Amino acid sequence: MADSYHKPVMLEECIDGLDIKGEGIYVDLTFGGGGHSVAILKKLKTGHLYAFDQDSDAGQNAIDLDKRSFTFIEANFRHLRRYLKMHGVGQVDGILADLGISSHQIDKPSRGFSTRFDADLDMRMDQSAELTAEEVVNTYSQQDLQHILGSYGEVRNAKTLANAIVAQRINHPVKTVDDLKALLKKYAPRAKENRYYAQVFQAIRIEVNEELKVLEETLEQMSEVLKPGGRLVVMSYHSLEDRLVKNFIAKGKVRGEVEKDFYGNINRSFKAISRKPMVASEKEIKENNRARSAKLRIAEKI
Repeated sequence: MADSYHKPVMLEECIDGLDIKGEGIYVDLTFGGGGHSVAILKKLKTGHLYAFDQDSDAGQNAIDLDKRSFTFIEANFRHLRRYLKMHGVGQVDGILADLGISSHQIDKPSRGFSTRFDADLDMRMDQSAELTAEEVVNTYSQQDLQHILGSYGEVRNAKTLANAIVAQRINHPVKTVDDLKALLKKYAPRAKENRYYAQVFQAIRIEVNEELKVLEETLEQMSEVLKPGGRLVVMSYHSLEDRLVKNFIAKGKVRGEVEKDFYGNINRSFKAISRKPMVASEKEIKENNRARSAKLRIAEKI
């Protein structure tokens, strides 16, 4: 597995967090370049690893892995429970999720994820999906664009920008990365243009791939899929994802609402292994800039 495809962040901490048993069954929800999966497989004896990735490019990295202890599933991890059932698996000993976008997806210009290269506005993690970034930008209503930009990108002038996009596309559809950047430049804070572009691109990407909805659906399956004592290891890269994970672990609900039993105890299926999320070391951040925003949360099924 090539680090050039995607260098895994906090690899050692993730593997330690899973507390791997040689005979256990594990799931890597985000196979990518296979770095985490290879590290898990090294610790398995008679156990098995199931790895998910909806990106067909990632499947090429799984070809040479030992099929006796490894199964690659080319699907969105929102279908976790269904695919495990198809493979005769009811419960597992650990689940790892390295959320967000892979280095490969960012670095491949044609995918349209990066602000560094001109390309068609695509941003689909699953290249067979119908909805693209171009469609979001050119067909969504002003209200929907404002919601996406404000909620998913935390863009401060979301209403102004949404109005500008709608006005621009009447005569000049926004079809490429450079088209969108040219429009954004007029509304970006001075000297903070790149951060502004990143916020807008993040917002559109989350909408195209339904990232928060998918995470919610998957977290809600965890209670059923993990065995008691099983480990959940989740790495997120922005506050929207981290908040969902934190709420789910602490309160059993991604929105943070609390359900209590007859005795007033909070109904939850997990206990946090550490109160605060783990972050990458300064050394790792120097070697891999993507680690800068990573937050790792580890929990155990009660």
